[in-house]
Amino acid sequence: MAILKCKICGGDMTVSADKTFGICEYCGSTMTLPKIDDDQRAEAFNRGNHFRRIGEFDKALSVYERIVEESPDDAEAHWCCALCRFGIEWVEDPATMEYLPTCHRASFDIFTSDVDYLAAVELSEGLTKKQYIRDGAKISEVQKGILATSQNEEPFDVFICYKETDENGNRTVDSTLAQDIYYQLTDQGMRVFFARITLEDKVGSEYEPYIFAALNSAKVMVAVGTDPKNFNAVWVKNEWSRFLSIVKHDRSKVLLPCYKDMDPYDLPEQLSVLQSYDMSKIGFIQDLIRGITKVIKANEPKTEVKETVAGGAGNVNVAPLLERVSLFLEDGKWKDADIYCEKVLDIDPKNAEAYLGKLMAELKVNIRKQLADCAESFEDRENYGKIIRFGDDKLEAEIRGYLAHINERNENERLTGIYNDAVSTMNAASTEYAFKVAGVAFKSIPGFKDADELAEQCFEKAEDARKIEEEEAQGKNSKETLIFDIVIIVAVVLLLIILFIR
Repeated sequence: MAILKCKICGGDMTVSADKTFGICEYCGSTMTLPKIDDDQRAEAFNRGNHFRRIGEFDKALSVYERIVEESPDDAEAHWCCALCRFGIEWVEDPATMEYLPTCHRASFDIFTSDVDYLAAVELSEGLTKKQYIRDGAKISEVQKGILATSQNEEPFDVFICYKETDENGNRTVDSTLAQDIYYQLTDQGMRVFFARITLEDKVGSEYEPYIFAALNSAKVMVAVGTDPKNFNAVWVKNEWSRFLSIVKHDRSKVLLPCYKDMDPYDLPEQLSVLQSYDMSKIGFIQDLIRGITKVIKANEPKTEVKETVAGGAGNVNVAPLLERVSLFLEDGKWKDADIYCEKVLDIDPKNAEAYLGKLMAELKVNIRKQLADCAESFEDRENYGKIIRFGDDKLEAEIRGYLAHINERNENERLTGIYNDAVSTMNAASTEYAFKVAGVAFKSIPGFKDADELAEQCFEKAEDARKIEEEEAQGKNSKETLIFDIVIIVAVVLLLIILFIR
């Protein structure tokens, strides 16, 4: 049987007796395992995990999707599909030495709503199901952080996609050409995302929120390259393929490949069908600027001004309607409340109180303070975004306060759940593997109650259990050897007796 490789570091896995969990022999991570019944399936998972670890998410996704086609009930295959779709990679936190998820393909879609994530949870049970839910919650929190950061970024006009360094870590020709384009476009008054300059004051682990914001706000992407390999480089392809996915839903956006010292037919297939520019031709930059300007002017965004909440000057007509909304909400007449909110918005499309009423009707909340009692965060709700966009500072602070309460409460419940499960596992443990599983669980919640102390106890007990298991194995072998020797001696004696009698 082929050895399964760690999804995080690629090391060999020590598999549990029921083959649903494993511990990496190198990084110590505990993780769920696929249903493996032959070497071919194991190799397919290892190949998919390899592609995902090096950032080839599309290649990895195609591998996992083939596994799902063959085995639709394989929860781990569905889980891996979801990881690829959101570009999830586990990176070690130097402070806690814990492996945490990072997201290289942020999306407005929530990870825990993904069809493959839901399938993985539905098709799993026991510890495996709990692990999927825990990791899914962690990934969703990472997403929310990315979205929160990206919402504060000013929109870009142009996103320049290029390869910064070569295999030896030296700056590429592509980078210098891209920087020339950056200066030319900024001179025209455009706001341009160029990683070398735009991200120079950011830490590498913090890039994704700004890349995500730029990809979604930019009307034009300029993909620069002097070699087919550079266009297909992992992170370059990650950017232009994500932008093309956005273009499918927003035809106002345009991707413009710019090449030099190469045949345009050698561009990646997805780019070769687009209008492209040869950077070696005279007048190239003028043609590029003219093309970009046409796109930007055709989609010139209107300046949005934050409005004060309803009820002030200029909003007298909507005050009685909002009063009706409050009464409907108090009586639990959600549909009527929503209808009257729409009447307010017909008069004042930027009325934050109306969007608040719609949110409360959607969540079935009678009074505003009860928003803090919602089971889940409403941060991803469209009406919440409109409240923050059009509401005044006081309303924004109030609503964000309710969210903070929900997130703090749910995080405490999540930590408590992990802690209680780990305590149960520890109390029931008798083997090295079981103690290690409990220890890793405690280690994943550093600083919570006495988790750090219990983690150390678990690892100490795991070592004691390992020694006992080795001694028992050696004793068993010694006993079997002694019995074998006695049998041989008896056989020899009987043979001698028989020979003597004859």
